[in-house]
Amino acid sequence: MLTETTVPADEPGRGAEPVPAEAGAPAGVQGEWPSLAAQFASSPQGARLARRCAVRRMDEWGYPPASDASCAVALVVAELAANAVRHARVPGRDVGLRLALDTTAGLVRVEVADAASAKRLPAGPPSSAPEGESGRGLLLVDVLAVRWGSAPRHPLGKTAWAEISVPSPATAGTE
Repeated sequence: MLTETTVPADEPGRGAEPVPAEAGAPAGVQGEWPSLAAQFASSPQGARLARRCAVRRMDEWGYPPASDASCAVALVVAELAANAVRHARVPGRDVGLRLALDTTAGLVRVEVADAASAKRLPAGPPSSAPEGESGRGLLLVDVLAVRWGSAPRHPLGKTAWAEISVPSPATAGTE
């Protein structure tokens, strides 16, 4: 399902073809789901490019980069992609990003896929020590997302996903 790779100039690849709405919608969900599917190197740079690609797509959908909706989606993509790179990296395997917009429900679904089957996301956000330097990423995802979780991918890997509530694109710039 991943259709795009990054390009060398430290920018996400342009021109990803949208997945048909019926292929992009999660099972049982009604509404319009225009989507983006891309893959990035399993590296810190790949995670950063995934975030930039998400901001660009949100802008194309009518959510300016400085809008609350775009910032929330960018942060969730950054956290899920960073987790995939840091904790589930498999040499020679890329990290997949998929974004889908459901304007009817007012949701953006973020999916980040990796090739590591053994490691799964915790069922809830972990607690972290106040003086700790890490461990808050899933807490942020939990606050920003309506719901989130993970699902196994076949033949290998898993997909971490989150759904973020967004306003109508027409009102996004007035937040």
